[in-house]
Amino acid sequence: MIPGNAHDLRAYWQTFRSRHPQWDLRIRHAPFTDPFTVLREGTVDVLVTWLPVDEPDLTVGPVLFTDPRVLAVSVDHELATRPAASIEMLADFQHTDAPRLPGYWADGFLPPHTPRGHQIVRSPLVTRMEELLTLVSAGEVVNSLPAHSARYWNRPDIAWLPFRDFDALSYALVWHTEAETDVVRALAAIVRALGLS
Repeated sequence: MIPGNAHDLRAYWQTFRSRHPQWDLRIRHAPFTDPFTVLREGTVDVLVTWLPVDEPDLTVGPVLFTDPRVLAVSVDHELATRPAASIEMLADFQHTDAPRLPGYWADGFLPPHTPRGHQIVRSPLVTRMEELLTLVSAGEVVNSLPAHSARYWNRPDIAWLPFRDFDALSYALVWHTEAETDVVRALAAIVRALGLS
């Protein structure tokens, strides 16, 4: 999983484990810096990631959940007292970046430009959520994130502003098409059947 909300999705995991005790389901954190390599190498069977994913050798399965976006800012930041954020605000402040992200996939998380055409500056590079939150809390960057981040990484030095005009992120199962197995199909069937999104 790239998102940090495995607990929110426990109905999927519990249902899979109860219906398929012959298989061992393990939840692991996947790096957002190089998320698809683990699928291609066979290290993991299925990845939970945000959409869109447009990789010719990967299959996009069912959506597990959709999450609104929030803007993380330092509690001392000039935006911290605002009731909500706008995507146009992002052009006025630095955002973090991550190495080796496929462009369209990264752009699904944060587009290169606002709807009015202003560039969203991505720098510095980060590889872990802890780095990102440290930069936010120091006031060096602002960062858009899925709303579950505010619950799972709640900190006294960060304010979370809901976006009023930024589309929600959908997260789906993705797997290497050539490595599709009965296990993968069974998990996808459970996600489709429960339809928690």
